[in-house]
Amino acid sequence: MELQEKVAVPTFTEVDRDVFLRDIYPQRRPAVLRGVCLGPCLEKWTVEYLGQKGGNKEVKIHVSAVPQMDFLHKNFVYKTLPFNEFVKRASEKKHSDFFLCEDESYYLRSLGEDVRKEPADLSKQFPDLAEDFQTPHFFDPDQFFSSVFRISSCGLQLWTHYDVSVVAARWLTGDKSEVLDIDSPDLKVFPDFVKAKRYECMLEPGDLLFIPALWFHNTLALQFGVGVNVFWRHLPADSYDKKDPYGNKDPVAATRALKALERALHTLDELPPDYRDFYGRRMIQRIQKRTCCDSPSNTNTHEDEQGSVKETCKF
Repeated sequence: MELQEKVAVPTFTEVDRDVFLRDIYPQRRPAVLRGVCLGPCLEKWTVEYLGQKGGNKEVKIHVSAVPQMDFLHKNFVYKTLPFNEFVKRASEKKHSDFFLCEDESYYLRSLGEDVRKEPADLSKQFPDLAEDFQTPHFFDPDQFFSSVFRISSCGLQLWTHYDVSVVAARWLTGDKSEVLDIDSPDLKVFPDFVKAKRYECMLEPGDLLFIPALWFHNTLALQFGVGVNVFWRHLPADSYDKKDPYGNKDPVAATRALKALERALHTLDELPPDYRDFYGRRMIQRIQKRTCCDSPSNTNTHEDEQGSVKETCKF
């Protein structure tokens, strides 16, 4: 949106664990980390190599007739393909074999072996490829939640969302990806959206994008893209829903609070409109006074919905 203030995501080089924990993580702001060692994946992960190492393992994928995938309206279908066939199709712009149309778009988000119980883990779902990939040791091992393998067609744009864990996204292949905010909001429904700052960055192969929890984000793949998202939790383990293998449910305490708020709102419905307005505003004031933080440094324990840390990388 042209009316929004645009802010460039800062880029940091020569970042080790000490620098990250001291200068980047506490700010609770997105950051591009350039030059972090990710292993030989940058050189090895070609279309041919991925297909060879991934083999004919069946994977569940998203397929859409349009490149803008919309989770709310479900403008995509779920299909299953052998991994090597999926990689081949995702790297093409026109397909001789297809489900919906010859220029359909593909997207893979890897899943755990038991999708209802186990988070994704690159070392378990794709052990041969995991040997090529090195995860930066920015957090303690017991904070690790998941490592999600992602592959997308050129031009694919994912729906805007937020995560409750800290994410480091490593972009491993594809020349560039653009990380952007919502492009076409309904300003009649969301008139204040124009006041939101839009943080943007272009990721080069090997870049690592740090996304603090609770930051809304989406991505646009400017070329065939391969990435690994690493999620870390920074809240105590019992803060999270134990039945959430995706890591995108709100922390347990937040879920309870939202349910209590809904009950309180139903109680206000028993009052006349002017009374509902008066006491509703009092509730808003109390919530703002008790919960709102003026400084991002005061919220460094609320990285994402689940309080996890997410790391996204581009290859």
